[in-house]
Amino acid sequence: MEIFWAVLFFAFSTTITPGPNNVMIMSSGVNYGIKASLPHWLGICLGFPLMVLVVGLGFGVVFDRYPHLHQLIKVLGTAYLLYLAYKIASAKPEHIATGKSKALTFWQAALFQWVNGKAWVMASGAMAAFTTVAGVYWLEVSAITLAFLLVAFPCVGIWLLFGAVLKKVLNNAVAQRIFNLLMGLILLLSVVPVLLELWHYYFSAV
Repeated sequence: MEIFWAVLFFAFSTTITPGPNNVMIMSSGVNYGIKASLPHWLGICLGFPLMVLVVGLGFGVVFDRYPHLHQLIKVLGTAYLLYLAYKIASAKPEHIATGKSKALTFWQAALFQWVNGKAWVMASGAMAAFTTVAGVYWLEVSAITLAFLLVAFPCVGIWLLFGAVLKKVLNNAVAQRIFNLLMGLILLLSVVPVLLELWHYYFSAV
């Protein structure tokens, strides 16, 4: 039981801090409001714990055996994050108002977890830190998954609510445009460590 509280604290601290998911859901709250962003929110809150469960049950072993596959997913995920950063930064209020731009769907948000660098760090870090050789592994993995499931809804929800509150403050096109540019920049900056890692991986030996 003591281990579960430790896992819960780890899950809370890593889930509530800024990252691609939270930046994107806050931006969605600003641009589309709470109701339209609910599928995006649910996709994160259910998609990430499912990813934790799958990684914990052995998917990570595949990447240990085939590291190039992991690198490929990381490259594709980074490219997708850069694309999302551009889409957020370039989102125009009139496009949002006329329905030309839409919030992420449940499945888009859920599948996004598999190309989200922070999600991989959180999932693999939790497994490394809170599973033991002597313990019942599947129970430990289940406890870790449950911890992330419990904290995801309130932690991600806070960012969505914050975005919805900001929507009322950013009640003119110029302010909303500036906000979108800043959020796109923050998302871009969150990708920089991964870009540096990929650069080192592919070009350090050149």
